[in-house]
Amino acid sequence: MKAAIFGLLAAALASPALASGSHEGGHDEVMAVGEPGKKADVTQTIRVTMKETDDGQMIFAPSDFQVREGQTVRFAIKNAGELEHEFVLDQRDKVMEHKAAMEKFPDMEHEDPNAIRLTPGKSGEIVWKFTNAGTFKIACLVPGHYDAGVHGDVTVAQK
Repeated sequence: MKAAIFGLLAAALASPALASGSHEGGHDEVMAVGEPGKKADVTQTIRVTMKETDDGQMIFAPSDFQVREGQTVRFAIKNAGELEHEFVLDQRDKVMEHKAAMEKFPDMEHEDPNAIRLTPGKSGEIVWKFTNAGTFKIACLVPGHYDAGVHGDVTVAQK
């Protein structure tokens, strides 16, 4: 009974922070940052490395990008560090909500088309269509990593 109550409590606390994605269990909200893209429509590949630095920082290299509204981009992401990292793309407020949820529930597992989690040495990709102009965030939301520097901006220029 206690496990069931804890599970319901965890779900209730986590769900507002997770409403921006398509976690297992389904959220079908339209995302301001855009939507999953089709590989056939990719017009640019952006290579991103996630890693730790000798001085204790954690970074995306590069960390800031400029794309165009309506453009479909393939983010080719490599974890060149010694720790597990994430690449999450979303609105700043949604990233911060998700960050808070991850701090409360660090073992939370989720699958979102706008995010990928990679163990050391692994690579992956996200194909994304930017449907709205604006500035959006990329971030690693493993607890402590955002604060150590693993975040940046994607500026989407209007058509």
